[in-house]
Amino acid sequence: NILNLTCARVSSRRWLNLQEYQSKKLMQESGVTVQRFYVADNAPDALQAAKRLGAKEIVLKAQILAGGRGKGVFDSGLKGGVHLTKDPSAVGELANRMLGYSLTTKQTPKEGVKVKTVMVAEALDITRETYFAILMDRACNGPVMVGSPQGGMDIEEVADKTPELIFKEVIDIFEGVRDDQALRMAANLGFKGPLERQAADQIKRLYDLFLKVDATQVEVNPLGETPEGQVVCFDAKINFDDNAEFRQKAVFALDDMSESDPTETEAAKWDLKYIGLDGNIACFVNGAGLAMATCDIIDLHGGKPANFLDLGGGVKEKQVYEAFKLLTADPKVEAILVNIFGGIVNCAIIANGITKACRELELKVPLVVRLEGTNVQEAKRILSESGLPIVAANDLEDAAKKAVAAIAKK
Repeated sequence: NILNLTCARVSSRRWLNLQEYQSKKLMQESGVTVQRFYVADNAPDALQAAKRLGAKEIVLKAQILAGGRGKGVFDSGLKGGVHLTKDPSAVGELANRMLGYSLTTKQTPKEGVKVKTVMVAEALDITRETYFAILMDRACNGPVMVGSPQGGMDIEEVADKTPELIFKEVIDIFEGVRDDQALRMAANLGFKGPLERQAADQIKRLYDLFLKVDATQVEVNPLGETPEGQVVCFDAKINFDDNAEFRQKAVFALDDMSESDPTETEAAKWDLKYIGLDGNIACFVNGAGLAMATCDIIDLHGGKPANFLDLGGGVKEKQVYEAFKLLTADPKVEAILVNIFGGIVNCAIIANGITKACRELELKVPLVVRLEGTNVQEAKRILSESGLPIVAANDLEDAAKKAVAAIAKK
């Protein structure tokens, strides 16, 4: 399926999260047509923004990273995180019931997410909605354009029910989007007359943005046309290549981590991938596959994993120490299971990091360690001569059994 195209991420870093207004600002800077908008963090500023727009109709949108805002509910009692009004003076009151309150949608935690900013934008009528995206395709060794005249809906559903309405154009990374390609895609999207040329221009500008910010995907849904004869990008999602952070500092500085789990955010600082779970046995593993296998075998032997923590490949002692800090800070953790298979990873580095962490953090919970691979004998010597109460395991199953048993003894 041409829509199930993904770009593998070799690092353990988290996705870059941008609010809607930030993505639209990046698009504006590349000459892409979006609605006129302002951003406000208080009700008086929102009211002034509405008056400055001078639009026939205004849309006020709560800025959170979760979807389903339109059907969400605020703890202020206000229903909906997206509101349309023709009265600019109503924007201040609406913003007053959004800002500082939590909005709960199908994609937020049960307690919702506190709204800190709102976007005040010009509301435009849409006569027709289309779908357009540029994304990386492994099969094509580069970017492709994907479009459909059926926009404003779940594109996977369109691909499933009417695959003939999905159009694809492979982009030569050296040549870029050719005029004939852009015009052909615009025609396939159903734009006619002067709108075809205008849509083709927007397509080329979106590709310029794709390259400029090192994106792995730029998705516009809908790319719509208005009764006034404008082609407008009404809503967009941009995914970025985290490996390009070193040359996209301005973009990555926009990262909104306020809605992220604090532990996951702290883990990301040390190139660790952490996901909290509901159990009481902390898992300290290198490699996502090994981490999942470790969680499964703990569960098989009657235990429950407290987290998924992936060290990745290029591990240093400091990372091991910081990982232990994260694990021991969780009050649910009653035991720690270390399961390292040293290929790229040097087991001795892990062992030194473990002993340092145990001493400096004064570890109070049982620690079971299974090491295998590069420099494993030296690692085992370091652990055995440390004098620390570390339980050695022969293999993963043995480690899981010992971790579960350690908790049962407490």
